[in-house]
Amino acid sequence: MCYGFDGDRSLTDSLAARGLGRRTLLRGAALGAIGAGAAFAAAPTAVAHGNGHGHGNSLVPRSKISVQLYTLRADLGGAAGYDATLRSLARIGYRKVEQAGYYGRTARELRRFHDSLGIRTTSSHDGISADDAALATKLENARIMGQKYLNVPYLASTNAEDWYQWAERMNVEARAARRHGLHYGYHNHAHEFTTDLGRGRTPWDILTRELDPRYVHLEIDLYWTVRAAVELGERDVERFSLDVIRRAPQRVIQFHVKDRSRTDGDMADLGTGVIDFPKIFRAHKVDEYIVENDTPDVTPLQSAEVGYDYLAS
Repeated sequence: MCYGFDGDRSLTDSLAARGLGRRTLLRGAALGAIGAGAAFAAAPTAVAHGNGHGHGNSLVPRSKISVQLYTLRADLGGAAGYDATLRSLARIGYRKVEQAGYYGRTARELRRFHDSLGIRTTSSHDGISADDAALATKLENARIMGQKYLNVPYLASTNAEDWYQWAERMNVEARAARRHGLHYGYHNHAHEFTTDLGRGRTPWDILTRELDPRYVHLEIDLYWTVRAAVELGERDVERFSLDVIRRAPQRVIQFHVKDRSRTDGDMADLGTGVIDFPKIFRAHKVDEYIVENDTPDVTPLQSAEVGYDYLAS
């Protein structure tokens, strides 16, 4: 899932509708391993610290590393609490976060707290607004938070007309966002590539054709593009992801970065799975590399820390 949306279920439903059923998880993991570089054949379960975070010539500048707070939802809304969790992120080294809900606070209250930690909310996940008033509130909150990006996290339908209508509305919202100095984007799962809408069309075909590239960018979730590639029978899963990036008229300026387990194909902490991220990062650079793991391997904070160290080093 991503921010409460079940991408796995949407993928399963899309494959069932095509008569494919679910490929076995072990087969999916094997295909993912074929596409991964040899350097990941014995990936570590964690990244050693040393004196500080990350050394050497990193493909990813630390200034571009962020984390999707949905990864830490159990801590943010649980016993650890929002304040303590954000302080831990700051100690790890994070200076940017992607917001996923306000946890009972106003945008101004969150902004003051984040400022005190040296953390900035640069991006958020927000659904399409119900009306213009809700859109105005969403954009004003993003401005108060100091954001640069605003992304629609999830849409799902087997009706092509829904996707056309959503694209039209997103174009309207994106133009309004630009007037507020914001970049408006769409975040993918796997079902956009696997859902058959008839006449050879997929949701991704409609979105990339209809979303105005002058105003709408793409936040590509690399786990989900790899997952789609596996389910579609592609052998070079990183090449599939790069083709998605290169063929889209819209600019890809943010990545969601979470790994894929070599054993069951589920999400995994960065550097412990089979995705050859260096291959992708060398081919396409973005403004933000956003750590995420919807199902943390051990604890949410460990996922965040392992992810930061992996990207920084």
